[in-house]
Parts: sequence; structure tokens; C-alpha cells
Amino acid sequence: MVVKKAIIAVPASNTRRLRNLLMSKPQRSISRPFVALVMAVLTLGAAGCGGKMSGHSSSFMATEYARLDESVAASTERYVAERHKLEIFTSESRLQKSWELAVAFCGTIQCQVLSSSITTRAGDSVPSGSISLRVSPEDLNRLLAYVEKFGKVAEHTTERQDETTAVVDTEAKIKNLTGFRDSLRAMLAKPSATVKDLVEIQQQLTDTQSQLDSETAQRKILANETEKIAVEISFVLEGSIGNARGFSQVWNAVRESGDILADSTSSLITTIVAIVPWLILIVPGVWLLAKAWRALKRRRTRNAVPPISTTST
Repeated sequence: MVVKKAIIAVPASNTRRLRNLLMSKPQRSISRPFVALVMAVLTLGAAGCGGKMSGHSSSFMATEYARLDESVAASTERYVAERHKLEIFTSESRLQKSWELAVAFCGTIQCQVLSSSITTRAGDSVPSGSISLRVSPEDLNRLLAYVEKFGKVAEHTTERQDETTAVVDTEAKIKNLTGFRDSLRAMLAKPSATVKDLVEIQQQLTDTQSQLDSETAQRKILANETEKIAVEISFVLEGSIGNARGFSQVWNAVRESGDILADSTSSLITTIVAIVPWLILIVPGVWLLAKAWRALKRRRTRNAVPPISTTST
């Protein structure tokens, strides 16, 4: 598998200081090949600083990533994370025994139990069991064939995700960070370095080692995901899902009705308490408005009545 260089982010200030350290005393014991090597590493690190990249640096980064993509495409080994999910119907009498046997069988093959749980019948809860584990690809079929004996497989889902790009990129970063760390350690051993230079180099070495540890941990996580297969097994009672769902909906409706009644009552009480102080102003105001309206209506009625005229025959 071909792995190209990955870009290492190095602070620009530390880059200038280390470059000055190498170029300020060329007549001493630092050899020209070593200077050229470290300068190349520093230039590569400076190219990774996104805030200060020039057009040439951007082009360089694009070229490096393009080469990394080419190496991934040319790689014959693929790193795939695979996951299986099984749902098995079994009887209530065999549920706990099946769960225990599945956990025990995992210990007889290349398998690791990540988590397991079992629920017994209590109230309206339905018994169930679940197991989450990782198994080697060689023992996957043995595990599946074993657990399928415990009941009817209601569902079997398989998921695969290609992690080749992430693995190749992480390995390239580890390789370049390791080389950069070794170069910094070699600079610490040079007698020409001053105390100030040693402090700056040590700081850069600490940052580089921290990045290296992080990438190494990420590589272990990827290895665990791609070298073993994740399997999730659920044991449920046959025919219990629909019935349990129906009864649970009725019971939830009964419980929620009480909560809704309590909420409505509390809201009504709050509204009444909030309105009572305003009744002192609202009631007299409404009474005065009604009285004024009746007086105005009577006045309009009197004005609207025409005078009675007498005619002689």
C-alpha cells in the first residue's frame, strides 16, 4: 500500500524560530543534508497554516491531497467497517436462557461483549434481552448460526462503510509526525542550540507528540472498527410487539388523561386568580357604560319622535 505525505500543521512563529536556529550557525556541527531535511519539514508544516496560506501554499496543499486520493484509489487493501443487527423471536420461557447462552458462546470464539442487558416482566413491561459485541470475521458465521437456533430471525440488517480514506490519511499523518518528532529530538541533541532555542524546540516537540498520540489513538479506533465486525442481537417475545404496543397506548392514554385534566384545572385556577383583581375596575366600568348607553338611547328616542299636528275638517 502506497502512502503519500500528509500535511502537518506547525505554528508559523515556531517555524521561523526553528529556521533561524538552523541558519544562524551554519558553520557549526549541523550538516547541510540535515538542514535541508528539517527545512523541508518546516516548509511542509508552514503550508498547513490555513490563516496565512499564500496562493502557492494552497496549490501545494491541493497537490498533496490529490496525491493522497490517488494513493487511496491505488490501494488494493480496503478497510471496511461492517455491522450486523439481528432481531430474534423467542418464547418467554427460553428468553433468559438464550441470552445467557449467547453471551457464554461469545467467550469461546474471538469475540468481545461490549454491553448486554435483559428485562424481565414487571407490570406492563415486556421481557426482552439485548447483546452488543464485536467478533472477528472468521467467527461471524459461527456466531450467527448459533444464535439463530434460539428462535425465528425476524430481521437481519447488514451495514458496511468504507473507511479506507480515513485509515490511509491517519497512517500518513502518523508517519510524518513521527519523522518530524525525530528531527526535533535530533535538534535537541545539538550542542550549538542555546537555552532559548532548546525551550522553543521542546515546546514544538510537546505539541508534535500530542498530535501524534491523538492520531495513534484514532488509528486504534479505526482498527477496532475495521478488523472486527459489530453485531447487535435483540431477543423479543414473538407476537408481543403488537399487543404490547396496543395495551401500552391505552395505558398511556389513561395516564395522560389525568395529567391533561390536572394541567387544565391548574390553568383555569391561574386564569381566575389573574382576572379577580381586574374585576374591581371591570365591573363598575361595564355598569357605567351600560347606564350611559341607556341614557343616550332614551335621548335619541325622544328627539326622533315627530310633533303631533292638528288638521281642521
